Amino acid sequence: MITVGVLFGGKSGEHEVSLCSAASVVANLDPLKYRVVAIGIDRDGGWHVQDRPVLVGDRNFGKVLKLDCRGSWLANHAGLGGILELFDRESGDVCAVDVVFPAVHGTNCEDGALQGLLELASVPYVGAGVAGSSIGMDKDVAKRLLRDAGLPTTPWITVSVDEWREGPGAVADRAMKDLGLPLFVKPVNAGSSVGVKKARDGVELAEAIEFALQYDIRIMIETAVNCREIECAVLGNRKPRVSVPGEVVPKHEFYSYEAKYIDPQGADLKIPADIDDKLADEIRSAAAKAFLTLRCDGMARVDFFLEKGTGRFYINEINTLPGFTAISMYPRLWEATGLPYGALLDKLIELALERGKEKKSLRTTL
Repeated sequence: MITVGVLFGGKSGEHEVSLCSAASVVANLDPLKYRVVAIGIDRDGGWHVQDRPVLVGDRNFGKVLKLDCRGSWLANHAGLGGILELFDRESGDVCAVDVVFPAVHGTNCEDGALQGLLELASVPYVGAGVAGSSIGMDKDVAKRLLRDAGLPTTPWITVSVDEWREGPGAVADRAMKDLGLPLFVKPVNAGSSVGVKKARDGVELAEAIEFALQYDIRIMIETAVNCREIECAVLGNRKPRVSVPGEVVPKHEFYSYEAKYIDPQGADLKIPADIDDKLADEIRSAAAKAFLTLRCDGMARVDFFLEKGTGRFYINEINTLPGFTAISMYPRLWEATGLPYGALLDKLIELALERGKEKKSLRTTL
């Protein structure tokens, strides 16, 4: 039986969302196929192994995976033939997993840092590798690569905390002159709409920049497009499959953190999206190209803006570790495409093991 280590929690602003994603993953992994171990990462970065994962009720998220912060666990990076070994130096307990399923989000979790640790341990894991994770998390770098690949992106500028502190007036003037109003401001390295605000004038722009700089030292200012929000789920390694497109219809002003996770009525999800077949095929083709351009593996969700009135679409961003909650778009898109949640988890683990086997076959000597 394959032992799956579900990584959750994390030292990021998306810690709570991860507990919910992990609960859904654990609840849907087939106990006849997998032995499941929960590996919680607390807010200080400490790891805690739970041999028997426990789901508990939560006021905001319904069900979450309990993070029991006991023990002082260390991960063995020495490379034990494709097995990740975890050791509790307090109790002496040892736990070994065959494949890791990261149900984590945000900084240090989906930006390549965690993936680098797993690479050092030579353990297979679900999702993009170091390069794809790092690129996907850095919205500025991702947009540059997408643009250079001929894929449509919205106009933007990126501003560092130093630029803002040294010349806030110049930054605001440039943004409004080059991009117009209204604008969206977001941290470069964050997800789940954490730190995102809309600005309709100079005062709101300054407030939005200060807010976003609480979550990252670089922020992105983008033209706000009057649009419909379309999303596609991508699955695979070098030959990715793309789901039917779905549409997010926010009931808030935009698809905020609250609309995504807190307010159960925060948005309507229309799957499949009400768009014609030709446009759907073009969007799905762009999603596959974006996935390969940004060096993704396993899975990703590609988000688009479909401009009202013109029918033009733009790639907003790519999410290499999309939410896996019961209401998350990624699993729901695949369910609508004919792949139920449990079968989707099976396929993701299969892809992780396939990629791990391929890497193991590569020569490491001259």
